Amino acid sequence: MVIDSANDGSESADASKPAPPPPAPVDPNAPPAVEADGDVPMNWYILKVAFNREDSIADALRKRVKMEDMSEHFGEIVVPSEDVATFNRDGKRRVTKRKLLPGYIMVYMRINDDTWFLVRETGGISDFTGAAGKPMPMEATDIERFINKPEIDDEEEAPIKIGIPFKVGDRVRVKEGNFENQEGDVDTVDEANGRITVIINIFGRSVPMELDHWQVEPL
Repeated sequence: MVIDSANDGSESADASKPAPPPPAPVDPNAPPAVEADGDVPMNWYILKVAFNREDSIADALRKRVKMEDMSEHFGEIVVPSEDVATFNRDGKRRVTKRKLLPGYIMVYMRINDDTWFLVRETGGISDFTGAAGKPMPMEATDIERFINKPEIDDEEEAPIKIGIPFKVGDRVRVKEGNFENQEGDVDTVDEANGRITVIINIFGRSVPMELDHWQVEPL
C-alpha cells in the first residue's frame, strides 16, 4: 500500500494553524461606511435637534457648509412648517408659522465621511434618524408631506389652517355672548373656519352651540 505523504502533511499543517481573531467591535460613533462620492446619491435625511432651536440650528448648519466649502454635497436645509391663522378676542386674524415636527430638521445631502462629521459636530444636532446608527433616507411619502408644496394656480391662495387651542373633549367656559359663563365640553373642531361646537347644559338638556374658538376659555 502507498501512503500519500503530501496529503498527510498538509492536513497536520492546517490543524496547527491558529484560529482567526474575532472581528473588531463596532464603534457606534463611527461614520457609516460609504462608497466613493461619485456613487453616493443625494437624499433627504432627518436630523434630531434641540427642541425650540430648530431655526437657529438650521442656520448654523448652512453657515458651516458654506465655511467648509461643501456646498456640492448639500442642498436645502429645511425646518418643516405651515402657515396657521390665529384670532384674538376681537376677532382680528394673525398668520404665524407653526413647526410640523418640533425637534427635527430636514437636510438634502450626500453622506460621506466629511459631511457626516460636519453634521454631527454642529452644535444642537444630536444625530441622524435611522437604525443602528446608520442614516436612513426619508420615504417618498414623507418628502411629499413635509418638503414638497402642492401646486397652486396663480388665481388661488394657499389654504391656511386655523390655530385652535382646543380639542374634542376639552372642558371650556363661554367668555361672552348670550351664554357667557356657561360651561361645556368641546364636541367638534372646525379648523377651516376657526369655530368649535360646545355641548352646553341648558334647562337640563344638552344643547350644541357653535362658537368662534376665541369666545371660550379652557377650564
